Amino acid sequence: MNNVIHALFSRVLGLLTEKRRWLRGLGIASLVFAVAGCASTQPPEGVTAVTPFDVQRYEGRWYEIARLDHSFERGMTDVSALYTAQDDGSIRVVNRGYLPAKDKWREAVGRALFTGSSNTGSLKVSFFGPFYGGYHIAALDPDYRWALVIGADTSYAWILARDKQIDESVREDLVARAEALGVDTSELIWVEHSRQDPAH
Repeated sequence: MNNVIHALFSRVLGLLTEKRRWLRGLGIASLVFAVAGCASTQPPEGVTAVTPFDVQRYEGRWYEIARLDHSFERGMTDVSALYTAQDDGSIRVVNRGYLPAKDKWREAVGRALFTGSSNTGSLKVSFFGPFYGGYHIAALDPDYRWALVIGADTSYAWILARDKQIDESVREDLVARAEALGVDTSELIWVEHSRQDPAH
């Protein structure tokens, strides 16, 4: 009798374990589909990506002057991005920044693809395998010295420049442009650049 009870108990435990694995898998799959569904790669309503756009002129290092807060950059200073065009038409993206709370530099390497013509500054960027998010250049200096980038929606916004600081007049103009597109510019974080990145 004890052997029968033991066998039944083992079987029940096995079924419960299988059910937990199935539910965990379902939860992960649901999360994956939810993320994929929310990560739009088209410009948000009211945002038009710049054209004409020259990726060779856009290549190189850009410094993050301002951003809206998000978990993947939270607390970071001295943030920069390096863009390098690849032979297959994609763009290699290397984001670096310093995290004072951990006293360390962090780096993320991604891949950007044009969402349409390479003559238009509308791209999708991935740092996590098959999941892409929008990267739309909404304003660009004729000499490629500064840029205003909007993400999948206006809660993602960045002001980038070739230098670590920009003139006050340029700053005011870019804030006005961002506000006109629906960005809550009162929430912009102005990024500190006081350290020398050892990788540069």
